[in-house]
Amino acid sequence: MAAGKIGEATGIVPSSLSFHLKELAHAQMVSARQQGRFVIYSANFVTMNSLIAFLTENCCGGNPCTPVCSPACDVNETSH
Repeated sequence: MAAGKIGEATGIVPSSLSFHLKELAHAQMVSARQQGRFVIYSANFVTMNSLIAFLTENCCGGNPCTPVCSPACDVNETSH
């Protein structure tokens, strides 16, 4: 999809969109190709799926992530 179309669909201002697309391309999450005067971006689903698999496997050991509260949290909660 052309960068302009992505911006229209997401409502992201061009300067911010350009920054984020550049970073996504650098991380190989998207690929960019020139088509005339447009830059066309394509999602790299192999890389995205690999990232999701890594996060699923390594975040909280595959268990749902819940907030961890130290004993100080319990003290603060009872003082309200």
